[in-house]
Amino acid sequence: MNALPHDDLGAAFRAARPQPAVVHLNTAACGRQSDQVLDTVARHARSEAEVGAYVAEQLADGLLQQGRSVLAGLVGMAAADVAFTESASASVRTLLGRWRLPAGTRVGVLPGEYWHNLAALLDRGLVPVVLPADELGRADLAGIERVLREDPPALVHVTLVASHRGVVQPGRELAEVCHAVGVPLVLDVAQALGHVDCDLGADVAYAPARKWLAGPRGVGFLVLRPWITAQLTPVTGPELFDDGGEGVDHARWYESGDAHIAGRVGLVIALGEHLAAGPDRVRRRLAGIGRATRERLDGRGGWAVVEPLDEPTAITTLRPPEGTDVRQTAARLHAEHGVLVAAVGRERARVELTGPVLRVSPHLDATLDDLDTLAKALC
Repeated sequence: MNALPHDDLGAAFRAARPQPAVVHLNTAACGRQSDQVLDTVARHARSEAEVGAYVAEQLADGLLQQGRSVLAGLVGMAAADVAFTESASASVRTLLGRWRLPAGTRVGVLPGEYWHNLAALLDRGLVPVVLPADELGRADLAGIERVLREDPPALVHVTLVASHRGVVQPGRELAEVCHAVGVPLVLDVAQALGHVDCDLGADVAYAPARKWLAGPRGVGFLVLRPWITAQLTPVTGPELFDDGGEGVDHARWYESGDAHIAGRVGLVIALGEHLAAGPDRVRRRLAGIGRATRERLDGRGGWAVVEPLDEPTAITTLRPPEGTDVRQTAARLHAEHGVLVAAVGRERARVELTGPVLRVSPHLDATLDDLDTLAKALC
């Protein structure tokens, strides 16, 4: 590929942010916030000091509600279904911690499930049941349908795009299979939202702000349909309040009252930037960047690309040549070439990974020259 789609998006994304000190190809760890997001977060923090933190929060309530509406729309739910959290990890812990699931309850997962999600399941005494998948870790829909009809778990939890492999799961088809047998589908969209389509019919979705949406760290969200919330128990419920919690949306009982409100406000601004760019156009450019990355990197210095060439993501993972230390390589690329990528350890997905891999995850502002710089540095 000698040209990327929608170069105007790349130019606008680049112009809206501080000049990077590196070739930043590590969005799957943390994206780069815009000047507007950074200024908004700082301005809200100053407002807290000037008028009082809770007054400042009240003044921002309308903006935060707009953000809930946008988030809900991106995953096909309603504003009342959105709870702001502190991270994806906090979201899944809240979900599992408050869901009335007895120890021993079986939960369907794919072989490449993210290690923290598995840890959260096990911590609650839940039992992961590994569902069928192909050699890339993509869900085997026919096999999963058979499992769900013969011996269904209580719910299915799927990471839509994994952190160790840039493969998109068939989320919409999974939702249809799950709903046909009455099994709820929970989607971890941490690496997916702002990257690929997430309006897929899931019953629960959660993510942080800091990755492809390029929002602040320390902010996340959990989106739940009302029939799921009915199965959860909040730490403090409406019965404790004089007015019975009248007018409080069902998901809001799972928000922390002692939160980084400035970060939430920054996320809303980042969401506005994402909508202004056009989510469909963003997805097309990121898919094009992913293809260009794989074309340039596969085989360079003996590194092998894992994903199919035309996988519609911007995440590329590279298997190392035999005897290569992946972590040392990532450190060398940063120190000697100013290229920021990630070494992903086997702990992320022990069933699918036999050792560490190198992960490359450019955002909209990546150029072909950036990718060529990495390709040359790998040799």
